[in-house]
Amino acid sequence: MNTDPKLRPLYLGQILYERTDEDHYLTTAELMEILEKEYGFKVHRQTIPADVAALRSFGMEIQEVMSSQKRYNLISREYDIAEIKLLIDAVESSKFITKKKSEELVAKLSKMAGRNQAEQLRRNISAEDRIKYDNESIYLIIDGINEAINAGKKISFLYFKYDVRKEPKLRNDGKPWIFSPHKLVWNGDFYYMVGVFDSKRVGTFRLDRILKRPDILEEAALPFPVDFDFEKHLQTSFRMFGTKYTTVDLICANDLMDAILDKFGKDVTTYAYDMENFRVEADVVPGTVFYSWVFGFGGKVVINRPADVKEQYKEMVLKAAERL
Repeated sequence: MNTDPKLRPLYLGQILYERTDEDHYLTTAELMEILEKEYGFKVHRQTIPADVAALRSFGMEIQEVMSSQKRYNLISREYDIAEIKLLIDAVESSKFITKKKSEELVAKLSKMAGRNQAEQLRRNISAEDRIKYDNESIYLIIDGINEAINAGKKISFLYFKYDVRKEPKLRNDGKPWIFSPHKLVWNGDFYYMVGVFDSKRVGTFRLDRILKRPDILEEAALPFPVDFDFEKHLQTSFRMFGTKYTTVDLICANDLMDAILDKFGKDVTTYAYDMENFRVEADVVPGTVFYSWVFGFGGKVVINRPADVKEQYKEMVLKAAERL
């Protein structure tokens, strides 16, 4: 341990950050004992108030409470306990963050609350089993893609899917994909990359299906097509599948308004239909993900128009019924 006196106030600040909060204090004697036993500093009682004053000048909100002996505690942090709980829940709920990485992040976030609050956070973390994917390279993958986006460069990467034996199998015949990344999107349970193929077609890849950190190429990235509306793409591409939008007319039971607003947003166009239903006009990407969403309401959402989308949905349902 470096016992340079210039570092003593920094160690004192670290002690207060880690071991005190609004409800937990350390006395002058306790601080002196910790500094001597754990950090090698033998200090006078008057040293503590002087170092605390220096830390306050630096910006730390340290409270001094007068009693039989002075007590000190840190009363303000960059994140309060409720904010840290929210961040921890987001980490724990994210499928693309592996179990190992989740545990590491939660441990780091808990330290930001201080030692006493960290114990409380550990007791309050939900014990619910959550599905986690196992691509430990996810941080490096995100970092590489973000670096390429900022540099305006193409990337090269290997992409896989799982076969019937639950083993990863490279797609594109095992050859690297060449892609111009533009946006990283956290949608639902997954992280996605949206960009452009060399054919100038917009495409999407799930990041946890990328094998390892992409190679950043020297070639400049291709721009999005002039007529491509990224915000509309986010709103209409259910779980990021497809890019061709179609306006559909849906007949929905009156008790589904919350579900419709959750899916399409408050700006979606709705009309009265009859006493039990309302009508919705929305832009969607027709396909199995959209049709599965409709089917999930058990007939309380009906595709009214266009005819071709209605027919595709009917065919999907019939094919599924044939397998029963």
